[in-house]
Amino acid sequence: MEIAIIGASGYAGGDLIRLLLAHPRAEVTCATSRKLSGTPVAKVHPQVRGLSSLVFSSPATDEIDVDVAFLAVPHTAAMTYARTLLDHGVRVVDLSADYRLPRSVFEAVYGVPHTDWFEVPYGIPEIHRDACRGAKFIANPGCFPTGATLAAAPLARSAHTIIFDSKTGVSGAGDNPSATTHYPNVGDNVNPYKWTTHRHLAEMRQEIAGLGSDARVYFTPHLVPVNRGILTTAHILMKEPMAQEEVIRRVQEFYRDEFFVRLQTPILAAVRGSNFCDIAAESEGDRVVVVSAIDNLGKGASGQAIQNMNLMCGFDEREGLTGAGLLP
Repeated sequence: MEIAIIGASGYAGGDLIRLLLAHPRAEVTCATSRKLSGTPVAKVHPQVRGLSSLVFSSPATDEIDVDVAFLAVPHTAAMTYARTLLDHGVRVVDLSADYRLPRSVFEAVYGVPHTDWFEVPYGIPEIHRDACRGAKFIANPGCFPTGATLAAAPLARSAHTIIFDSKTGVSGAGDNPSATTHYPNVGDNVNPYKWTTHRHLAEMRQEIAGLGSDARVYFTPHLVPVNRGILTTAHILMKEPMAQEEVIRRVQEFYRDEFFVRLQTPILAAVRGSNFCDIAAESEGDRVVVVSAIDNLGKGASGQAIQNMNLMCGFDEREGLTGAGLLP
């Protein structure tokens, strides 16, 4: 299959290129960047030097002739590409937030009108596999909602309140330098931000409710001095006390057939560079603590996007994604 990555100059675009190099059924033939058109991709993503001869280009949307396109563009930009690509028979995985939420929720959360909304599957395969299989367009979830939802999903219906506390690496902020990501402000530090108003909270509430739960859901993220990874602690306050044995039984049963969810002590380095989510749970009766670890650029973005591509194209969803994490 021929693949286009629209907005390929950022971290997610670079990781898509890196991962797709190992995919037996896919070849990236188009990597777009308006600012870098004509520049070798390896000059921006040196990790693929000697492995890829791609050059950034800037074609019109209706000139992109591929089987699958990944939209790795900023929020509110994807909606300007989506319809044209679909009309030209291109399957699309959108890594932006433009199609993750109902129109009214998106407009309230992002503060802009949605100019071309339509309903598409929300791509956490472990939750929405049937909807993603064979789809023409998939909304790839946010990184925080992926780790949070996978942590809470097995117990969500038994909870009355869920509080997510996440620690994220700096690459989640993108590749544009800012005061927030400036090394002296990040190194040897932990910075909470958007304590009660992070945009990804809307996705978390949507997904927990979609699991049949009436739990109240809260979320606070923290920036920590690592490059990649999200460690999420879910404090799940139960409607009725639940013993440790029952918690483990439910988690094991929920993820019994899931290759990319591993039940073991979450360590960021063990999932770094991979598409795995590691989960562990501990109960004190009326409160269960579940911790998950993902790579924000892997299972939180590009890895999960390829997993979704595999589902939409009828492939084994593990193809191109069986690499182990980078421990140590």
